[in-house]
Amino acid sequence: MSGVHQGIKGAHVGHAHLKVSDLERSVAFYRDIIGMHVTARFGDKAAFMSFDGYHHHLGLNVWHSAGATPPPHGHTGLFHVAFVLPDRKALGQAIARVRAAGHVLSGAADHGVSEAVYLDDPDGNGIELYRDRPETEWPRSPDGSLVMTNRPLDIDALLAE
Repeated sequence: MSGVHQGIKGAHVGHAHLKVSDLERSVAFYRDIIGMHVTARFGDKAAFMSFDGYHHHLGLNVWHSAGATPPPHGHTGLFHVAFVLPDRKALGQAIARVRAAGHVLSGAADHGVSEAVYLDDPDGNGIELYRDRPETEWPRSPDGSLVMTNRPLDIDALLAE
């Protein structure tokens, strides 16, 4: 093989599976704040969650982490798991739920191709909630390559949607 690898056509990320310290607390967070629903459970040890009836976009378990503390900052691990929401209105509604529950956003950005907010779940796992812009609106350089940005996001405008 030579040249630039173009990836595997049709492949995509199927789900994330997180070790959590308190299963019920995490289920409540992802259900009530992020907007997912439980699709399956393995007793009090694991839960699988989805947005739209898919078998699971997210798995949560306490198999090796019940009562554990988050890893310290500066160590390797998951930076964040990102959830794509269908439009600006859904993103604004998600931000409103996060705020109403007393959670703090750790960041927000307009990336040109998407609008995103960032927060941590109860175990310190990074979460990105975002909406993609239509591909026709993606910023591109004269050679056609993407020009992603990291500009401030107008959260008030999203909340007004």
